[in-house]
Formats: sequence, C-alpha cells, structure tokens
Amino acid sequence: MTRTAPPGRIGGVADHRVLRHDVPMTQDADAPFRVSFVCSGNICRSPMAGIVFAQLAADAGMSDRFVVESAGTGDWHVGEPADERTIAALAARGYDGSRHRARQFDPDRFPDLDLVVALDRSHERVLRSWAPTMDDAAKVTLLLRYDDAWPQQTDVPDPYYADRHEFDRVLSTVERACRALFRQLEPAVRQGAP
Repeated sequence: MTRTAPPGRIGGVADHRVLRHDVPMTQDADAPFRVSFVCSGNICRSPMAGIVFAQLAADAGMSDRFVVESAGTGDWHVGEPADERTIAALAARGYDGSRHRARQFDPDRFPDLDLVVALDRSHERVLRSWAPTMDDAAKVTLLLRYDDAWPQQTDVPDPYYADRHEFDRVLSTVERACRALFRQLEPAVRQGAP
C-alpha cells in the first residue's frame, strides 16, 4: 500500500505522491515516516523542532509512526548538549531537551529519510548540495513553508547570539510551524498505519 497525500495537496516529484511544497511520501505504508530537522550546529533551532515535532506525534498517539531526529550542517558542537537557553525555553513549555546531544547531518542518511527539514535557506542549500540524487534533494524543504503566517519569511531566526527572550520567540515560531507541518503529514501517515 502506498501512502498518499491529503486531497488537494498533491503535486509531482519523481514517481512519489507528494504533499504541499513537494514533500515526497515514503512508498512503504508500514514503515514509520522518518524526518530530520537541520540547522547549523544542532544546539538551538533543530533540537527545538525535533523535540516539538516528536511531542506532537506523541500527543496524537503516533509516536510509533514517526522517527524524528535533528542534526547540524556543521560539526562545531558534535556530542554537546543543546544550548542551555534552548533547554530552558523548552522546559518552560513542558518539553524535555536535556537528553539531546548534537550531531552533524550525514549525507549517507538521505536514503533512510522521508523528509529533511531545513531551518533556513543556508541549510537548505547545503543539504541539497549534499543530496546524492534528485529524489533525495526533493526531500529537503524549509520549515516555515508550512506556516501560512509567514508568507514572506523563509528562515527561522538563529537565536544563538541573542538573549533568552529570543529563544522563547524562536520556539514560538518553531512550535507554530511544526504544528502546521504535522497537520500536513498526519493524515497520510495515519492512513498508512496498520
């Protein structure tokens, strides 16, 4: 059984059924949907997105239908925990970011992933340049493309050089966009559930 995207949200990339913004859907309906959120160093934005998205899946009773991870395009923080301001912002809203450890995105992961979500255009460019095939490049998308509240903005702001308040603002942006992305993916992923 092949997953299909929700009605009215289908376009064409390779031979896959796709969601809005050319997000390919996996061909194996029984496999969990595998998504990776990617920013620069994997200590601020992408851990936020990964943790928020995983919680959305859990709240919907779909933890077993999604495999959620995050990574960075750079290797500066590999093995380190998330930035303390990321952990604090997440904790203030009931998320646990304490177990996160930064890692660098490995281009060899592309075939194993269904969707690679970049937090800004620089990550999108790097990820597409690393993609080994056109189908893999088509898996790369920007998080804010799913949130209609940001029609002119494509990049989630990097809070690293800002204060704690900016981390809270960025988390709000990430939460809203992750909810929009989950709303797009959930019907098709649920349809593939046994």
